[in-house]
Amino acid sequence: MDLHQKRLPAMKKVNSGRRYGWGTFVLVWLLAGSGGAYANDEKPEISPAAMQTGSLLLRMQSGYAVATRLNTAIETEISGPAARVKVRQEFLNDGPNWVEGVYVFPLPDQAAVDRMRLHIGDRFIEGEVREKEQARKEYEQAREAGSKASLVEQQRANMFTTSVANIAPGETVIVEIEYLETLNFDDGIFSLRIPLTITPRYIPGTPLPVNEADRKGSGWSADTTSVTDASAITPPVITKSTDHRVTFSADINAGVELGLIASRYHPVDISAGGAGSDQQRYHVTFRGKRVPLDHDIELIWKPIAADVPRATLFTELVGGQMHGLLMVLPPDDLSVASPPVPREVIFVIDTSGSMHGTSLAQAKQALKLALRGLDTRDRFNVIQFNSYTSALFGASVVADSSNLSRAGRYVAALAADGGTEMAPAIKLALSTPPAESHLRQIVFITDGSVGNEEALFNLIERQLGNSRLFTVGIGSAPNSWFMRKAAEAGRGTFTTISALHEVGEKMQRLFSKLERPQVTDIVIEWPDGSEAESYPSTIPDLYAGEPVQLSTRLENLPRDGDLLVVRGQSARGGWDEQLEIRANVSHAGVGALWGRARIAALMDSERRGAPEVETRSAILQTALDHHLVSKYTSLVAVDKTPVRPAEATPGKEQVPNLLPYGQNHRAIFGFPATATAGEIYRLTGLFFLLAALAMWGLLRVGRVNDTFSPAAN
Repeated sequence: MDLHQKRLPAMKKVNSGRRYGWGTFVLVWLLAGSGGAYANDEKPEISPAAMQTGSLLLRMQSGYAVATRLNTAIETEISGPAARVKVRQEFLNDGPNWVEGVYVFPLPDQAAVDRMRLHIGDRFIEGEVREKEQARKEYEQAREAGSKASLVEQQRANMFTTSVANIAPGETVIVEIEYLETLNFDDGIFSLRIPLTITPRYIPGTPLPVNEADRKGSGWSADTTSVTDASAITPPVITKSTDHRVTFSADINAGVELGLIASRYHPVDISAGGAGSDQQRYHVTFRGKRVPLDHDIELIWKPIAADVPRATLFTELVGGQMHGLLMVLPPDDLSVASPPVPREVIFVIDTSGSMHGTSLAQAKQALKLALRGLDTRDRFNVIQFNSYTSALFGASVVADSSNLSRAGRYVAALAADGGTEMAPAIKLALSTPPAESHLRQIVFITDGSVGNEEALFNLIERQLGNSRLFTVGIGSAPNSWFMRKAAEAGRGTFTTISALHEVGEKMQRLFSKLERPQVTDIVIEWPDGSEAESYPSTIPDLYAGEPVQLSTRLENLPRDGDLLVVRGQSARGGWDEQLEIRANVSHAGVGALWGRARIAALMDSERRGAPEVETRSAILQTALDHHLVSKYTSLVAVDKTPVRPAEATPGKEQVPNLLPYGQNHRAIFGFPATATAGEIYRLTGLFFLLAALAMWGLLRVGRVNDTFSPAAN
């Protein structure tokens, strides 16, 4: 008996050991069956498709390796209505092999890119605009011949790619790009925004068959049925870097004394100087010497209010034709109080993974302020979207205290998760039957991190009806092209918010546009005999504090002193402005800005169904005439002298972007809907679940065995 009793615990212990040993075996087998997902996470395969981790790529004969660093310097000359910006990108090959560097970078969506230089030591090569296929052919021939070459191509209106061939081991090559851009003017304040990095784009659609030869680029995403060039607009992303740094300087030739100069997001040093009291110049530089490339630059300045004109015209003679840039400011009666108009406001807020953290905090604060601006005459609804779309109410409701309180609780509970499926949210907002007695306004709050922009523009234009769409760009590096074009398609305006402290200020400006009367039916009457080709061809509505800018080309030269007349209708009745043309005064860059505006208009017509063969021909000719990079033209610079030894095979490097400030890498790339490593995560989760179920089942069996074991009796 005692012996038996002594053996019972031993028997129980042995049984228990077998049970847990079997469970351990099952768990190990399941994890092994996961295809090594965790091993791959720890040591990811180095390939373009796996580059969301942010490494740099060098394509060697033995496979991919890691190399190269990048720095940027930006210099800006601001004069009159335009800014000329010079971007210097530095490529350093710190590896042991000859390489080709590829860098995807952002520029303003209305930038007219017209110059490029390739610096090699003390020498530089001036770039030439060529038809896109010809430019790429010249570049590839130079690359294969071992010569230094650089190529600048447009992927989106606000996204470009620089390729640099044959960088020697230990060598630094500098690519210098220049562009022109019109200044923004809002409520008496001029501003210039320069993007520094790219918010990772959400890529919808089914991946196309994997074929490295057919891939449009070497980014982390596959090309898909919805975004056929996804691999060209998804550069690798890194969360930290000691090398992604920028220096910045700007010279402002305002022509008048300024009451304010400031930088919204970066500390700056400002000095004044210039010749004569009527020619004020200001110099602005970053206070820090090594500022990270993770937050857009926004420089603002404000002239003395009395010196701001109501309409201005800047001209340049190009090819025997006068080109003009016309800025029309709202009439004075917009500052006069007018009877309020009942409104139906539908707020659409992006809660996808790319909005995680600071961006969502900004969006929620902006939405709370907007809700407080409603009164009982108004109706409203709130729609949120990520991988899925949902609305707070089935239809718009009265903005009473009960409904507003419910909306406040709803907004407070919003969290960022999933992909950026915008189309269902836009459809829901635009398809909801409107309240006939109210003016419908849709306020769309998002970072715009999508790759299928053109499909969304088409959707807005098809379903807009009598609504007006206002976009609010959120985050440190929003997709400004999407924000501006979506608002343009929606006959509204766009606002950018990049920091919590400016939410109140910028939302209040938006409220002024939403609440104060518009000026409509604007027409421009040019001097007799002058036929104008202007863009936009349909002049948009004029909102409080925000001007309309018009780029034009006159077929017949006006005389110095001729008058043009601007007419329109406001809530107070008709108004007009007369402006004297100064034909003898020239502002460099006005012609190139007209060319950029014409190209954008032709691209819009192609998107709406115009024959590509016709639009392509017109875009190509305009771009070549004005030396501009476009969808069909590129800048190429080639050094004819071979420098790479014939026996050295060049690798290829994909240079990463620094993740925008305030964003979370895991929130963007860690969700299935972001079209990155989502499939791996799904499989991993499934295997964990199966492992847990197996363990639970075995433990249950063990407890049953314990109940009927001799020890239990």
